[in-house]
Amino acid sequence: MRKALLAGVTGALFLTTVSAAAAAPPLRLPAPTGPYPVGSTELHLVDHGRPDPWVAGTTRELMVTVRYPARPGGGPKAPYIPENAAKVVAEDDAAQLRVPAGRLGYTFPTHARTGAPAAGGPRPVVLYSPSAKYPRSVGTALLEQLASEGYVTVAIDHTHEPAAVEFPGGRVKRRVLPSGPDAGKRLIATRVADTRFVLDALETLARGGKPDAEQRALPAGLVPDVSRIGMFGHSGGGFTTGETMVVDGRVDAGADLDGSMAYSLSNRDFGRAATEGLDRPFLLMSAGDHSAASDVSWQEFLSHQRGPVREHYLPDGEHFSYTDYQVLLPRLGLDPASIAPFIGTIEPGRSLDTQRACLSAFFSEYVR
Repeated sequence: MRKALLAGVTGALFLTTVSAAAAAPPLRLPAPTGPYPVGSTELHLVDHGRPDPWVAGTTRELMVTVRYPARPGGGPKAPYIPENAAKVVAEDDAAQLRVPAGRLGYTFPTHARTGAPAAGGPRPVVLYSPSAKYPRSVGTALLEQLASEGYVTVAIDHTHEPAAVEFPGGRVKRRVLPSGPDAGKRLIATRVADTRFVLDALETLARGGKPDAEQRALPAGLVPDVSRIGMFGHSGGGFTTGETMVVDGRVDAGADLDGSMAYSLSNRDFGRAATEGLDRPFLLMSAGDHSAASDVSWQEFLSHQRGPVREHYLPDGEHFSYTDYQVLLPRLGLDPASIAPFIGTIEPGRSLDTQRACLSAFFSEYVR
């Protein structure tokens, strides 16, 4: 989480109306370039042993998207965000972008086909945790790329953080964020518990079980290799990755995409990954005015890290360059100067290609 959980960052950035929105092309993402077609399925996971920390009297439940190397065929292409949630997320983004919500067609098709048969064989796993307040969809371009290269990728929605999370039957759960002086620590603790529960579900899946709450059949041949697991996340998701690795040895390597490792930088209130370090490989990716030179939590982490470290820096990128907004926002017809504080001035295709190459090389070396 860069800048202490990024409180209010988006509201400060989106200040320009879009005069050319009506003429802008539809939203889409670049196709993955790996040798495999990509399949997609969703899991509805219910942690019956854990109350939801944000809504009293309810049980913690999650939605995750599993993408995987597939054989040709399968159903229709999966939407970027399911329809009911897409409407809410579009309204939330549109209020900040000052564009009509209808312009944000978040149900556009991705490059993954639903229910496609898996390519077969146990496949290494890469988990993804998005930034605070954002849905799991914002990492789609990177996750589709990794799936096309042979990984089973698992994107986690941390329920009640995004504007909306859609569950089976079209049921939607809205944002309910914690408050108070310990809100950041409660948020990360919940995210770590979510991630460990997903890891448990993957182990069940690897044994041939059905962790999905509705016991839905999963694509044929989908076998995650839970002895080889990586994880990455953007902003708060990067913080979540490090904190998960501190307490769970099942994650073999992790990457933090431009997220600080502190609950409060000014008070030097660091997470355990920063103060204790890790004994496994870790990748730090940063952009703009953020790097190990400027982030004292990264400096603390590097001083304690015992495993291999890789770093990559996008000088002409910005914080949300490490999300799909890097390639989606320019398609809205926005004045480039108005979105530069958000995604920088880097050419979107070059930014995405660089990120794909870095993550691919890192996980290839330490997970696959």
